Order: sequence, then C-alpha cells, then structure tokens
Amino acid sequence: MLRLFLVLSAILAITACMPIERLFAPNADLMSDRWSRVAGTPGKAPDYGAFDAFLATYHADTPNGMTRVRYADVTKTDEAALFTFLAQMQRVDPATLDRDQQLAFWINLYNAQTIRVILDHYPVDSIRDIGDGLLGLGPWSYADLRVNGTALSLNDIEHGIVRPVFDDPRIHYALNCAAAGCPNLAAKAWRASTLEDNLNAAEHAYIHDPRGITIADDGAVTVSKIFGWFREDFGGTEASVLAYLMDRANPDLRAALEARGQIDGYAYDWSLNDAPATVAQVAE
Repeated sequence: MLRLFLVLSAILAITACMPIERLFAPNADLMSDRWSRVAGTPGKAPDYGAFDAFLATYHADTPNGMTRVRYADVTKTDEAALFTFLAQMQRVDPATLDRDQQLAFWINLYNAQTIRVILDHYPVDSIRDIGDGLLGLGPWSYADLRVNGTALSLNDIEHGIVRPVFDDPRIHYALNCAAAGCPNLAAKAWRASTLEDNLNAAEHAYIHDPRGITIADDGAVTVSKIFGWFREDFGGTEASVLAYLMDRANPDLRAALEARGQIDGYAYDWSLNDAPATVAQVAE
C-alpha cells in the first residue's frame, strides 16, 4: 500500500510539471521517421469543406477573445458529418502532399478528432475527465485513427509527427486540446495557402492574451504552462522562453517583460472550452 502511495505521489509530482498526455507520448524519433517524407510539389489537398461547415455552425467567439465550441448544440446529423469527414481524412496519403499541405492536414485531423472525442463523451467538465479517471490521463493515447494503415493517437500526431517533423513552436497555437487555457480553435480549417499568416496571427493572439501572458500589478509575470511543458520547443531554457516572448511581444508587453526579467509562474485552465447551448438539440 505504501509503495502504491509513493508511486501515485511521484506521478502527481511529475504531472504538475508537464501535461499528463506527455507521460504516454510516443518516441518522437521512431514515429517521425515514418512520416517525414513530403512531396516536392503541391499535391491534391484534402477537401476541408465539411470541417469548415461544422466550425461555422458551432464555433463561438466570446467578448474576451476566447473561442469556444457549442458542443451541446451539435445535432446528430452534424456529428455524423464530422465523423464522415474524419473517415475521409484517414484515407489521405500525407506523402502526396507538400510540407505546408501536410502540416495543415495534421492540424485539421488533430482538431477534428479532438472535437469528436469530446462529443463521444459529452457532457464533461474537462478533456482530462475522459479516460483513466483517477490519474486524469485523458484520451490522448487512444489510437482511434488510422492513416496509411497505421493506427495513430492524438499523442502520435502531436509528439511523434507534428513537433519533430515540422519543428516550429507556432504549432502549439494551432493544435487545440479543447481546454479553456489552450490557444483558440480556428474558425476555419487550416490550409496551406494561408498557413504562414495564420500561424503568425495565432501566435500573436495567444501571447497577447491573458492565457498566454499575465502581468500582475506588481510586475510579476505568469505565462501559460505551454511554455514550460514544451520548453525545448522555445529554446530549451526559461531564459530562452522569455527571450522568445519578448521578441514576439508588442512594445508595451515587451517593456513589461524586460522590466521584470524573469518568469514568476505558470498557469493553465483545463476546463472544457464549452459554450452555452443556444438552440435545442434536434432529435433524430
């Protein structure tokens, strides 16, 4: 019994410093080797129209700049359409796409699958409530997708493909984990033609939102736990994270960060990015 208590205590201590899904993330080198091949010229991009339609209907902006999803309003017809979209996405061969097309593909697949997971278990207070209860392991290791005959989980996509293959810290502002503390879910599907502009816009929006950085009255700096969990993606040290944030910040925020010269704390809100229902769900 004591040994079990010590093990649980150790796990809780570790998970205080990193997102729980990372405890079960795949070996990035082994996974990325299978998915690093890209087409030299643009291929036929997947049709994201169905995902655009879903987002246009259920994506909700709020006055404070946070976007939410009206999960309670999703009709059975639209839920089925989302599942059909995911089935179509899983028939895509990413190797036929160029680099930007591939990144857009993986982001859309990840975000659509995350919404599907929430809908499968709704209502929930947090995505971390889905899965192995006591430890809050969440659904990230569920290999519910199959691309090119390979079973993939959300962890596989994020930590085994997108992060190592594309090596761009801005992807953290594109992949949405259905949490209130996460960067906003985009209002439209990602596409190669607007990828660079959208990544830059998402980065700017999050860094200048209290979810990304908060400056207290006494000047203390609190940043999103994303910058601690994935510190290696932002230079590897707390100093490099701070330098990255100052480089991307507008003049006023940069001045506040420079004046403080340190990060005082990290915060993250795991509550569901749910929006109040606005219409009665259609019974079908």
